[in-house]
Amino acid sequence: MLCARFALSGRTAVDEVVDRTRLRLGVAYDGAEFSGWALQPGLRTVAAEVIRALELLFGEISDFTVAGRTDAGVHATGQVVHVDVPTAKWEALEERLLWRLRGILPADVRATSVAAVDRSFNARFAAQWRRYRYRVADATWGVNPLRRLDTLAWQRPIDVERMHAACQRLIGEHDFVGFCKQREGATTIRELQQYDWARDEDGVAVATVRADAFCHSMVRSLVGAALAVGDGRRDEDWLASILTLSERANDVHVVGPHGLTLLEVSYSDDPKDWQARVDLTRRVRTL
Repeated sequence: MLCARFALSGRTAVDEVVDRTRLRLGVAYDGAEFSGWALQPGLRTVAAEVIRALELLFGEISDFTVAGRTDAGVHATGQVVHVDVPTAKWEALEERLLWRLRGILPADVRATSVAAVDRSFNARFAAQWRRYRYRVADATWGVNPLRRLDTLAWQRPIDVERMHAACQRLIGEHDFVGFCKQREGATTIRELQQYDWARDEDGVAVATVRADAFCHSMVRSLVGAALAVGDGRRDEDWLASILTLSERANDVHVVGPHGLTLLEVSYSDDPKDWQARVDLTRRVRTL
């Protein structure tokens, strides 16, 4: 399959002879039946479904890049992808591309928007921030059956105001290694810009988490740590102390993926800013 090739190489030899247009796609999906976003041999993934649909319409595509790879079971309403397609085919399909993708993609994946953008746009590295939501139900009777696939059931009552106050101590640029599964050669320094807890109209506890980027399992670890404070097993000082660690905290519970949804990825409205943001994101971060 071509996707395995262009996912690694970016530009292909075809780009040298075929005029190409870069597209920015908005993607939404129910992650329950997927083994995550990224391509994995023999497994059903979101990327594989989106690539298959694009290849059916455009033939050979290249430089397929996502804003952030989500894990198995994680959902998205605001995922972003960029992909380079033959310009002639884009011009022929532009007005009806979303309709055509609707007919090809499975019911648990939708392309929600599409636009041609400058080739300096990079869905991953030009992003200014990502915003996630995590839903937790602590009602005695459990989770609304209609929301069971995007809401975690918690067996203890939680104090949302206490959680919210404790999480404000994590805001800022820190080394979040205590909350992350480390990957060789990757930094765990991130700028956490927002971490709020509140109850919605149904009484479900909802976390809103925004950062310039997230390391592996960071959001689910942040939620698990906050829940330990909210249900009284830990205090606020313990939560803040995780930022002082030099390795992942063994006593931080990583909550299940199904309560997590990627809501939005933000980019500058001015294309002139995209390359500068790419350069900034690629830098080696230190505190």
